[in-house]
Amino acid sequence: MARIAGVNIPTNKRVIIALTYIHGIGRKTAVDIAEKLGIDQSRRVQDLSDAEVLQIREAIDASYQVEGDLRRTTSMNIKRLMDLACYRGLRHRKGLPVRGQRTHTNARTRKGKAKPIAGKKK
Repeated sequence: MARIAGVNIPTNKRVIIALTYIHGIGRKTAVDIAEKLGIDQSRRVQDLSDAEVLQIREAIDASYQVEGDLRRTTSMNIKRLMDLACYRGLRHRKGLPVRGQRTHTNARTRKGKAKPIAGKKK
C-alpha cells in the first residue's frame, strides 16, 4: 500500500486512477503527473518501484495543493465570504444554493430533507 500525501492509495488500481483518491487531484492532474515523470498510464501501483513512488510524492508536494492544505484554504475562503456578509456568504450561512440555482423546487442537497408544513393541504 503506497502512501502519498497522507493517503493510502489502492495498490491494485492503475496509477492514474489511484492518484485520484487524493483530495485535490483529478484525472487530468494525475495524467499530467504521470507524463511529467515518464510513468506509463497502464501500469498498476503495485508495479511501481519505491523510487517512482517517491518521485510522485515529491512532484505532488512541489506543485499541487492537496488534502489538508486544500481543505483548509477552501474553508477559509468560505469563512471569508461569510464574514464579509456578501451575497454568496449569506447563501453559505443559510445553507442555500450559492450559484444561482432555483430553490422553489429542488435544491434538496443544500436545503436538507423537506419539512412538512401544517395546514398546507387543500
